[in-house]
Amino acid sequence: MDDERAGAKIKRAGSAKSAARQKAGEVTLHQLRIFWAVARSETLTKAAKQLGLAQPSLSQQLSKLEANVGTLLFHRRSNEMELTEAGAYLLPKAEQVLRNMRELEDGLGQFSGGKRLTLRLAGINSVLRVLLPAAIGSMQTQFPEVDFDIQESAPADILELLYGRRVNIGLLAANSVAQAGVGFVQIPLIEDPYMLVVPEALTLDGIADPQGELPAEQLGLLNQSIQFTFGSQQANRVADWYDRLLPQHRVVAQCRSFETAIGLVRAGSGVCLAPALATIAGNGPPGGVKLYRVKAPPRRIVALVPSQYRRAEPYASLLDLLQQTSAAYVLPGILPTPPFLAVDTEDDF
Repeated sequence: MDDERAGAKIKRAGSAKSAARQKAGEVTLHQLRIFWAVARSETLTKAAKQLGLAQPSLSQQLSKLEANVGTLLFHRRSNEMELTEAGAYLLPKAEQVLRNMRELEDGLGQFSGGKRLTLRLAGINSVLRVLLPAAIGSMQTQFPEVDFDIQESAPADILELLYGRRVNIGLLAANSVAQAGVGFVQIPLIEDPYMLVVPEALTLDGIADPQGELPAEQLGLLNQSIQFTFGSQQANRVADWYDRLLPQHRVVAQCRSFETAIGLVRAGSGVCLAPALATIAGNGPPGGVKLYRVKAPPRRIVALVPSQYRRAEPYASLLDLLQQTSAAYVLPGILPTPPFLAVDTEDDF
């Protein structure tokens, strides 16, 4: 009898240990989302910002995931994170799980029976300000049960949100992302031409030779450039444009947003290149500046959407309304290209 009791006790202990191991090995969707964000962002700081989590919390969840799977998923070097062999194995599988969950949630949303359905979008500032509001106004009439979660993001971040199925639609300039890396249906919206934005006091109409035709004060103002800092390749292209067309210029300021650069132009600090949509304030161009068209390829503004949403409602209606709004939009207050800027360039900014 004592042997039987001892055997039963050992068996129960073994079962408890097995259950504990099984519980410790559970991988949660939250942990997979964190793993995916870190793998795609390559730094904990950027991933924490994207997820809206404190970095210590993100690190803790990542450590739990590694404990659960029983192996390291990242090589940690300062703030940089590099996938291990196990991490590289997990990444595509995690993406598939997250994609399936988003499709499941969206699919079930179609059977909500009048309950609220959230349509998630991410876009660049100018498109969200200028093109999106009218489309959403029409959507609210057609689909009163739909609400919207709208995020302003940089193009690279919009792609990551789409890949992670954290948004349904992305609104951005197709020129700003590698074509081969998109993998989504592209819905063309509008071509957004580049402008030279100058202070209102600077007149370039008909100017063929700034050195010989402009007063010294205005020439000095023209040669003070305010540059928006893009990625390195785009920054080089913009710098090359200034060097070729305004060879006497000097950079007086670098900015992280077109709106800041245009504000400096309005204050009389210099001139800047900006796409037309970025210059719009309300229904027209901002006061205190003039907009001169330049000879450069426009930004191609598109909506990116996973293929399953292109014909599914309410996504299809929003995409159609965005196209209608974009087709009807007329960019106001654009002046002809001054002769000294009438030089074609094949580079995209």
